[in-house]
Amino acid sequence: MSTADVVVPAFPVPLVPSEAWPWEVREDGLAVTAKPHSDLFVDPSGAGSTAAESMMNAVSLTAVPPAGDFTLQARVGVDFGATFDAGVLLIWIDERRWAKLCFEAAPAGTPMVVSVVTRDVSDDANAFDVDGDAVWLRLARVGRVFAFHASTDGETWSMVRAFALPHAGGDEVRVGFEAQSPTGDGCDVRFSDIVFTERTLADLRDGS
Repeated sequence: MSTADVVVPAFPVPLVPSEAWPWEVREDGLAVTAKPHSDLFVDPSGAGSTAAESMMNAVSLTAVPPAGDFTLQARVGVDFGATFDAGVLLIWIDERRWAKLCFEAAPAGTPMVVSVVTRDVSDDANAFDVDGDAVWLRLARVGRVFAFHASTDGETWSMVRAFALPHAGGDEVRVGFEAQSPTGDGCDVRFSDIVFTERTLADLRDGS
């Protein structure tokens, strides 16, 4: 296992792993197996009153994107084995400021698009069920606003949420990929059809 930067042809800069973990670069994207019993989540009930007490051990692969507006999208496939297994697109500033867009196994057993935004503590919001083991996820930056969208066909996008993360001009915003298995022993995750585009969304609602 290595902490060396990972070069993905579709991404404009090398990506940095959060820890030594085997990320596989494939012709069509990335593959990784989530660490057993891993997640990114700061309990909003206060049960985990510090980042160290919260579950913040999922493996990620992130980089500082070029300045300005952009979109990052991928088709995310997960071999679900346990509740909350997920493949994730991640926005990261630090352990108290981050957001994730997940393709996740819901408690009822149905795959779902789920989002979490963390400002000191995390929220948790379900978007919609997915019939299958893959879905397209996309994150975008428009000025100081971030947006999450999802699609079942890679063509028509639904807005999951738009939000801001508190940050000053000197803060580094990183974006990339994450895999998690909070209640399980790990799951295989694939990020294919990765597209990074330096552009401004015309409409946050319909994702155009």
